[in-house]
Amino acid sequence: MPQIVNMLNAKSSLSRLVHDLETGGADEFIIARNGRPAARLVPLLAVEVDRSRRIGVAKGRFEVPDDIDKLNVDIAKLFGSA
Repeated sequence: MPQIVNMLNAKSSLSRLVHDLETGGADEFIIARNGRPAARLVPLLAVEVDRSRRIGVAKGRFEVPDDIDKLNVDIAKLFGSA
C-alpha cells in the first residue's frame, strides 16, 4: 500500500522521498492536495520509458553538409552572418 503524503510535506521532504524510492525504502508515494490524491511519485525504473523517441537516435546515420543553410537568408540573419 503506497504511503499518502500531503502536498506541504512532499514539498518540504522531497529529497527524502526520492531517496526512499531510490534505495528501495518505498515503492511509491501518493501526493494528496486537500486530502485528495493528486499525483503518484514512483522510481524512474518503475516507469516505462519510450526509448524509440530519444534524442540522438540518428547520430552517425547521415551527414549534414557544411553549407546546409547557405541559401537560407532568415537563418543567416538569426546568426548575424547576413
